[in-house]
Amino acid sequence: MIPLHSWNVAPGEARLLQEGLATQVDTTFDPITPRTIGAVDVSSEWHGSDLTAGVVVCDAKTLAPIDQASFHGRASFPYVPGLLSFRELPHVLQAYERLTIKPDLVLCDGQGIAHPRRLGIASHLGLWLDTPTIGCAKSRLIGVYQEPGPNRGDWTPLVDRGATIGAVLRTRPKCKPVYVSIGHQMDLRTAIEFVLICTEKYRLPTPARSVHEYVNRVRRRHQETGVTES
Repeated sequence: MIPLHSWNVAPGEARLLQEGLATQVDTTFDPITPRTIGAVDVSSEWHGSDLTAGVVVCDAKTLAPIDQASFHGRASFPYVPGLLSFRELPHVLQAYERLTIKPDLVLCDGQGIAHPRRLGIASHLGLWLDTPTIGCAKSRLIGVYQEPGPNRGDWTPLVDRGATIGAVLRTRPKCKPVYVSIGHQMDLRTAIEFVLICTEKYRLPTPARSVHEYVNRVRRRHQETGVTES
């Protein structure tokens, strides 16, 4: 883990940090075969300040969970569109530190470089962890695109200001697409391949579904009992 900066910053400072860190994002992938694939997610009440972050690590071949960890706490950064990582990543990193098995690759429910300043949560996390990351979001933040074909694996470029910043990918026939972007130490075609490999019978990748269910379960348990499982 590489401490990049203090989290005690104002929104204006955060935007400047994003612009600087975006220049450090690596958009190439070292051709390794990951043995483990992680996914991160954060759960809260609607724009609430109490956040539950979770990380689930899956076996890359079976996609079965083999490790998981969570962290519950109060956000110190406000909800500001485009600055989500400054609100959520401190909790994600706390959960990540509690893992016994560190993943070789991490999927994020959010954007990578498909971001106004080219540093969404997946890119920010990848730089902090020095680990390959992929953004796989359920909705578009910026960019324009043509609707991809109806079949699994069909995709079209997501474009902003003349640059391809991601892919609009159909993971299930005739289902809504997902928005895939480079996080860090990753290229777009490889990111698409990994998202498809990790997607079984549902629209979202299996590790992403696993961590989403996990963090919501942990948050509900904390609300009911005050206990947070790790």
